[in-house]
Amino acid sequence: MGLFRQQSKLQHRQNNRKQITDHRRTGWFLEKNSLISSLTKLSLKRNVIANFLGQGWTAIMGLAFIPFYIKYLGVEAYGLIGFYAGMQALLTLLDMGMTPTLNREMARFSIGAHTSQSIHDLLRSLEIICLCLSSLIALSLWAGSGYLSTKWLKVNNLPIEQVSQAISIFGLVLALRFVEGIYRGSLFGLQLQVFYNVANAILATLRYGGAVVLLAFVSPTIKAFFFWQAGISLLTIFVFALAVKKSLPPGDRRPKFKVEAIDEIWKFAGGVMLVTLLGILLTQVDKVLLSRLLSLESFGYYTLATTLAGVTYMAVTPITRAFYPSLVAHYTNNNLNLLASKYHQGTQLVTLFTATPVLLISFFPKELIFIWSGDGTLGERVAPILSVFAVGVFLNGLMYMPVQLQLAHGWVSLSVKTNLSAVAVLLPALFWVVPIYGTLGAAWVWVVLNIGYVLFSIQFMHRKLLISEKWNWYWYDFFLPAIGPLVIVLIAKWGHATNYQNRFSECVFLMTVGALAFAVSMASANQIRAKIFWQIKNCQLILCRVIRLRFGK
Repeated sequence: MGLFRQQSKLQHRQNNRKQITDHRRTGWFLEKNSLISSLTKLSLKRNVIANFLGQGWTAIMGLAFIPFYIKYLGVEAYGLIGFYAGMQALLTLLDMGMTPTLNREMARFSIGAHTSQSIHDLLRSLEIICLCLSSLIALSLWAGSGYLSTKWLKVNNLPIEQVSQAISIFGLVLALRFVEGIYRGSLFGLQLQVFYNVANAILATLRYGGAVVLLAFVSPTIKAFFFWQAGISLLTIFVFALAVKKSLPPGDRRPKFKVEAIDEIWKFAGGVMLVTLLGILLTQVDKVLLSRLLSLESFGYYTLATTLAGVTYMAVTPITRAFYPSLVAHYTNNNLNLLASKYHQGTQLVTLFTATPVLLISFFPKELIFIWSGDGTLGERVAPILSVFAVGVFLNGLMYMPVQLQLAHGWVSLSVKTNLSAVAVLLPALFWVVPIYGTLGAAWVWVVLNIGYVLFSIQFMHRKLLISEKWNWYWYDFFLPAIGPLVIVLIAKWGHATNYQNRFSECVFLMTVGALAFAVSMASANQIRAKIFWQIKNCQLILCRVIRLRFGK
């Protein structure tokens, strides 16, 4: 009888261990005492805040040092940096949808849709593919550096040999940044967004600030700049890869390349790749065309305008990245009410944090460039392009949450069709407009294209997804949070003196206008307003409880 009881207890313990192991393999996988584990349990609100702080700091680092790059390298060399940025965007096509696919699959793993072994095999399979493609990128740019420096780019002052060497080096940088993508997507899918933003902020400080130190005290050359970028990219890969590997539970065996793992995700990844291809054509073809038609110096000014306007995306991506895993989870669990709520919250946040900055950029471009650089001449060259291009960026940013909703459903065909239509319009328009109207014409083409997205793409999407939410998107998510700031900025523009001289007074004026416009926008966004009121009420209840505990009735 005693032997039977011992065997029963032993069997019971084994069953418990098996249940715990299985539970770990379905997504609840990190140990309690792990720092990274604690980060995964943070709320959506904290993820959004972390993304804003991290992306905001990265944006500050990226923008703060541009005047120093121009000072130590010259506008022509900065145009080469702009060419590198355009090439980086174009080469994301070779990603073949791996980064967003890993984001989605890691999010599904977190709610039990994968075993630990299957997610390890998927990650290893995509790592091998990514390493092969990154090697192809580096070798191709090394082989083509001579052609690009002599036949493609119109170089005036920089030595051709130095330009060719710089292109070869930034080929290595592009390859390394390509590898970063799969680990970045994994971290976001695992909701390690606080960790990612802390690490990325530190690395961005080293990437941009360290480059200025190098240029100022060691070697003020474009080659030194790109060598530094390559070193930081190597460090980034090490940090991100280590975090992902530490966050996943161990599998039954060593991970390996498996065709079956690719087969399970190829359809989604292929659709995302096609969407990425078309998105790259839409956002980068103007830069490719202008790099061929303009001098490197003029292209540098255009690059500066698009870079400054693109800062708005730094407010968009933190929101969409934070909301995407929640959209996947609610869709997987078929909770349509919560799915609609998160969709509207995310879109209103995008409008809230982009409408005011874009309006300030569009109506006060010279003043902002003067505050930023102290160079009035630079503002005269860049402001006309910047004021128009920023409007297109705002409209494009509004489409991010609808696209995330489509990806959460695994539906990519709509984005493919709309982007194909847009490319069919964009390419002929650019070939017609740019030779006649130059950079300003290209900026207006970008605006008109994104007006089409807002008017038509949303209509088609809501015929299938969240059918009853279409007009709520237009009225509550877009129009109401944007119209109030527009009125405030128009009044400020009407009453503003044109002969500005003092950077500090201009900064105070625009900050005051921006704060007022932002407050009006926040009051107009019903989802955000409800959240704020709930937080205030919750704080009042907590305060009342504290007072009762401290002083009694």
